[in-house]
Amino acid sequence: MRIDIITGLPNMLDSFLNQSIVKRAQNKGLVEIIVHDLRDYATGKARQIDDYPFGGGAGMVLMIEPIAKCIRKLQAERHYDEIIYMTPDGQTFHQRMANRLSLLENLIILCGHYKGVDHRVREHFVTLEISIGDYVISGGELAAAVVTDAIVRLVPGVLSDETSALTDSFQDNLLAPPVYTRPADFEGWKVPEILLSGHEAKIAEWRLQQSIERTRARRPDLLQED
Repeated sequence: MRIDIITGLPNMLDSFLNQSIVKRAQNKGLVEIIVHDLRDYATGKARQIDDYPFGGGAGMVLMIEPIAKCIRKLQAERHYDEIIYMTPDGQTFHQRMANRLSLLENLIILCGHYKGVDHRVREHFVTLEISIGDYVISGGELAAAVVTDAIVRLVPGVLSDETSALTDSFQDNLLAPPVYTRPADFEGWKVPEILLSGHEAKIAEWRLQQSIERTRARRPDLLQED
């Protein structure tokens, strides 16, 4: 899988891309993540990528020209399955979406900033708009990192135990069950006996029941989804 991230603030992604699971995925050659500095596609000495909105109003808008140049250059090199724009008014990101995107080969993620991008970018280039929640952050870089992490960990071979991703919250519309580790007794607070029994079938049954009960209590809306 290849993910190209387009941003005006590439340094914001440096730490994220060089840590933990995302770094290991790249080192294994399972995922290639390339960050493109939007200013490399800008014109003029100032390498300007934003301007005032037509019609007036507060804030700045990312210009169409550098974005179009970057996307077209990438499209000339390979086919992209989705061109994703991170925006508060996009589709809310969820596990099913992450699952689908993890099966694709090439993705572009465009990070919005300021008041967003010239709307013509959304009309003529973007194929999928994603929001990570009903709130506004300073730019799409953190949102792009969230989406990238959720996708990458699902790519086969990335996790050392591939069953781990299958037992995460939101798989099968259920929250994950409680988890415990050593010591089995901490100041009288004990781990449920069933988890110490070694009986795999009964443990699996207990975990499923716990998932259902936690989901019903905390996120009943998930149980109503198809």
